[in-house]
Amino acid sequence: MTKSLVFGHKNPDTDTICSAIAYAELKKAQRQDIEAVRLGEINSETAFVLDYFKIEAPRLVETVANEVKTVSLVDHNEKQQSVADIADVTVVEVIDHHRIANFETADPLYYRAEPVGCTATILFKMFQEKGIEISKTTAGLMLSAIISDTLLYQSPTCTPEDKEIAEKLAAIAGVETATYGLEMLKAGADVTTKTVPELLLDAKEFEMGGSKVEIAQINVVDEKDVLIRQTEVEAEMSKRIADKGLDLYLFVITNILTNDSVAIALGSKTDKVEAAYGVVFAANVAPLAGVVSRKKQVVPILTEIFAK
Repeated sequence: MTKSLVFGHKNPDTDTICSAIAYAELKKAQRQDIEAVRLGEINSETAFVLDYFKIEAPRLVETVANEVKTVSLVDHNEKQQSVADIADVTVVEVIDHHRIANFETADPLYYRAEPVGCTATILFKMFQEKGIEISKTTAGLMLSAIISDTLLYQSPTCTPEDKEIAEKLAAIAGVETATYGLEMLKAGADVTTKTVPELLLDAKEFEMGGSKVEIAQINVVDEKDVLIRQTEVEAEMSKRIADKGLDLYLFVITNILTNDSVAIALGSKTDKVEAAYGVVFAANVAPLAGVVSRKKQVVPILTEIFAK
């Protein structure tokens, strides 16, 4: 049997890591030789989850074509968010809940994209459809992914299906959702010991109307904990703009207690953000009231603005 790999996007978040692990369990139950791997460092929230459920982090890889001929993608499809040599392998399956962009294959594949809050929500249904039991540990990981992506059901990306499935997973995992979820989110929102690159760890690159845009996001309990380091943060953002030839770098700092965000923006296209949200940047900072979701409240509106 030929081995394959499954992974999520670069700069992995909790959904990316936990869904890759869950996907591998699903496929192994179907007697497939597959390994979950990751394309970046584990963030503090995901580290909390893996430690809580006593699971080792997937192996870190930089390339995959040197190991396998086929791969599966979870939680992403855009090539700039994937492994560096994605063009040198065959993608056989994609399980995702984001927009579809910059993606094409030479051969048919299984592609499942649903407008839900989390990849793990889709994977739960795949386990059910195949009649495969979800282990207690994997249920905990999948629950954590949904809590993370929906901000404990507070994000506008959250659907009734996400919540219903999360509670089923909580029952399997033996976890009280509200207590565990808040503890998990707070673990990820503690920025006091993070380096500047760690503050910008959850970053995704997008093509919008011919422009290159990178959007980073971090959850906090007090945005001042990040803003006091604005000079350092902007220096790193400027470096990434230069290194990648970006037109815009947007850093969204989301308060999980108030469900509002503050943005820092640099680059030649910051006016696009002002137009999108009706704000004016002062010292490169502007409030984004009610914005908590990059997927639903940032990427779509900016994509539309850049297309004009």
